Amino acid sequence: MAKVVKIVIFAKSNLQAIYWPKIYNLLTMNILKTIVETKVSMNELHKQGKSIGFVATMGALHDGHLQLIKQSKRENDYTICSIFINPIQFNKTEDLEKYPNQIEKDIELLEAENCDFLFNPSVEEMYPEIDQTEFDFGNLEDVMEGANRPGHFRGVAIVVKRLFEIIEPTRAYFGKKDYQQLLIVNSLVEQYNLSPEIIGCEIIREESGLAMSSRNQRLSFGQKRKAPSVYTHLKKARDLKEYLAPDVLKRWIEEKYIGHDDFRLEYIEVADGNNLQPIEKWEDTDKPMIFIVVHMGAVRLIDNIELY
Repeated sequence: MAKVVKIVIFAKSNLQAIYWPKIYNLLTMNILKTIVETKVSMNELHKQGKSIGFVATMGALHDGHLQLIKQSKRENDYTICSIFINPIQFNKTEDLEKYPNQIEKDIELLEAENCDFLFNPSVEEMYPEIDQTEFDFGNLEDVMEGANRPGHFRGVAIVVKRLFEIIEPTRAYFGKKDYQQLLIVNSLVEQYNLSPEIIGCEIIREESGLAMSSRNQRLSFGQKRKAPSVYTHLKKARDLKEYLAPDVLKRWIEEKYIGHDDFRLEYIEVADGNNLQPIEKWEDTDKPMIFIVVHMGAVRLIDNIELY
């Protein structure tokens, strides 16, 4: 039986025999731990002219991540997911320490979706030495997340650039919940002439409307019942756009959180979805959006909504 399996795998992959035992297995996903073996695996696929879809994650996978995997599977010959909790994009040590880590469950979820490869490196593997790279994303990084989390997007850019250079994917999939990150990654690809086409995917929500996030695991039962009101306010704001100017609409939402016992508003912006700059009149952009971050206890909830 072992010989039959070997013949089938070899026929499917058309790889040199020396590589197939490490790369392909009909029964399980191929888990890669090092940069070298990941480059070898991906290079073999590139040589065959295969398209590679890539989903970068920090683990604690939920259905939002899995929808990205599903889309990548539909649009590419092979799909690789990375799980790496990137320490340099956390500007608070306690946030890094509290970030959920459930690698065994994540592997089961990826295998259930028939993901082809998982790249799961250690911090030492990804950062054998301090990376001094600096980036300039212009006004994209001066607002919202960039203004409230100094150094965050530099950490994101360093790891995403490194992952793209290791994997050289055909397409890379990012959720629109982290919309500012999506625009930063697009800018990164353009500046450094990196390989993938960046695919922005719609926000996946729970039945309640709450935007799916790994951090939602840390919400208590009571908090989970109240958290969907964030999206409720955004939808109501979309309905009011016809009647209220951008600054008035922003104040309307801000008032929902004044003196609120359960929520603490970090920021809200009515901005141009093309460049994230605040807008004064609806006529200033063809892509008006609302971006919001609120805290429920120690959990940071991020959401946005299109107004067009």
